[in-house]
Amino acid sequence: MILVTGATGLVGSHLVLHLVEQDQKVKALYRDENGKQKVKTVFEYYNKQELFDKIHWCHADILDIPTLEVAFQDVNYVYHCAALISFDPKKEENLRKTNIEGTQNIASFCIDFKINKLCYVSSIAALGDLAPHETIVTEECEWNPEIQHNDYAISKYGAEMEVWRAQQEGLDVVVVNPGVILGPLFWTEGSGEIYAKVKNGLPFYTKGSTGFICVNDLVKCMFLLMQSTIVNEKFILISENKTYQELVFTIAEILQVKKPKLHAGKLLTSFAWRTDWFFATFFGKKRTLTKDLASALHTKDFYSNEKIIKQLDYKFLKVDSYMAYLKETNL
Repeated sequence: MILVTGATGLVGSHLVLHLVEQDQKVKALYRDENGKQKVKTVFEYYNKQELFDKIHWCHADILDIPTLEVAFQDVNYVYHCAALISFDPKKEENLRKTNIEGTQNIASFCIDFKINKLCYVSSIAALGDLAPHETIVTEECEWNPEIQHNDYAISKYGAEMEVWRAQQEGLDVVVVNPGVILGPLFWTEGSGEIYAKVKNGLPFYTKGSTGFICVNDLVKCMFLLMQSTIVNEKFILISENKTYQELVFTIAEILQVKKPKLHAGKLLTSFAWRTDWFFATFFGKKRTLTKDLASALHTKDFYSNEKIIKQLDYKFLKVDSYMAYLKETNL
């Protein structure tokens, strides 16, 4: 039996679908009926409704020990996808609790229940920092605690430390560090907000860059790693590095809407995040652009996917091709 945490999110729902397609027995964690409905919508999106009933649902929370006691019964493999994603400084405590303490719980239960293998979904945000002589981020880059990192990155790095702690205690693990994950249906969460903003007429673009991956490639790589004899290693999972300008322009073309016309430099985004803070602080508006996020939009990071390609001989789908596919399937 395979246990999937975070099964009702973008990655978890696609992973559950892929697993049942491979005739795997899956136990999926959920916190409310709305979450289960999201997963059902994903199955319907891919015309796989008949597979939805194969899921073994378990009402549990990664921060609730008694529910995890029940969830881990008869489980052999674990995919830990559950996480909180936020750049809002007010969410620091929640980030640390969910991402670090939650992962600590999962890792500890894996040891106690003698789980065969754990796959942890981390993030490129948790990767190490470039040394002066380096130009591209690899799995070998070392985390520099003297460099400023945002709260989300710190929480994911801390979560990885919990996984490696469990590995030292005898648990076989693989850690994946995906880039920005592109996928359908989750339009108000994570990267899904990009589609909605472009569709609604996003006026600005920035020239920062990062790594991107489609959710289908991500879950396929996770499954292949878990099926393999590879243990106790981490892998950067991206299909390619792209600028944010290239991404939003591609989305605009696919959606047949106007492309953003104004290049937002650091001065403009600096003003924008301060304005966002003002309205959030004094009028209760939800934060949409924080200082950390504004900084990330200008950072030009480049990531290597050579290790995963070499290990699995995997061919990633290019972002432009994936965006066209989403359009064909009623993005």
